[in-house]
Amino acid sequence: MRDVALWIVEAGTRSPEGLAPIVQAGHPALRAVATPYDGQLSDEELAALLDVMHRTMRAAPGVGLAAPQLGLPLALAVLEDPGSVSEEHAEVREREPLPFRVLVNPRYTPVDAEHVAFYEGCLSVVGYQAVVARARQVHLVGLDEHGTALDEVVSGWSARIVQHETDHLGGTLYLDRAELRSLAATDEFGARWAAEPSPAAAARALGFPLS
Repeated sequence: MRDVALWIVEAGTRSPEGLAPIVQAGHPALRAVATPYDGQLSDEELAALLDVMHRTMRAAPGVGLAAPQLGLPLALAVLEDPGSVSEEHAEVREREPLPFRVLVNPRYTPVDAEHVAFYEGCLSVVGYQAVVARARQVHLVGLDEHGTALDEVVSGWSARIVQHETDHLGGTLYLDRAELRSLAATDEFGARWAAEPSPAAAARALGFPLS
């Protein structure tokens, strides 16, 4: 495990941009339950790994990246979302800026039964997107990179990112939770559906229900 983590850091060091390769669906690391982080790396090694993950996520570009997406089945994830440039999108999707943060051994539970459905993509499933109904609010627990306990309620689009990345640590891809009739390639139609504030038009055209 430590050797893989250091290989990722070295890969980032060798890259002019400081990036590591993102593995794609079919890689065993994406279907393994991640090993809890309990100090397998030194503080310096952990910081270097998180730095590579952060730069790789930004360059992709994405709003989250879990360690299994770099082939490392360790329960670590990084998140960062600049928010939406569209006021309508921000309102409908409850998408506010999410400052960079690290999740260590995260777990979430829905706060209540309310779910919302939107298109999602994944850096490990390039070229496709699909609608996923997720809890609007979740109770997040775990640790940050300094070992400080996390115990908070996360809402809106940030809650969606938390769920997506934490699912990676359990070997779950967003497609496992998706409405498969909504599946769209990132081409003319797919880009149109994903650009809508909500997937209502896609649901009518493709014939899938919205929960």
